[in-house]
Amino acid sequence: MTESQRSGFGNAMLDYDEELTRSGHYIVSEPLKSPSEAITVRKWNGTVSTTDGPFMETKEYLSGFFIVEARDLNEAIQLASHMPLATVGSVEVRPLDILIRQDL
Repeated sequence: MTESQRSGFGNAMLDYDEELTRSGHYIVSEPLKSPSEAITVRKWNGTVSTTDGPFMETKEYLSGFFIVEARDLNEAIQLASHMPLATVGSVEVRPLDILIRQDL
């Protein structure tokens, strides 16, 4: 994707943030840096190691994230289908697995 195309999608996603905010679905979203800027951290047998780059080589990678409030999975899928980047890539939809501490 050219820098111009990337900027265009960035602006379209910001517009979509505003649309989600108006509809009451928006919680938070952020872009992520490219996988080349990632550090993979492991701790095996008490020893911490770091490796430059992502855990796995892949053609597709996570470019950002959205957290939205949806009635159910079907509504979340509908919201994802309207994201501008869904036209050139894929959007993975996952429910949050919220852990509640019992000692609070």
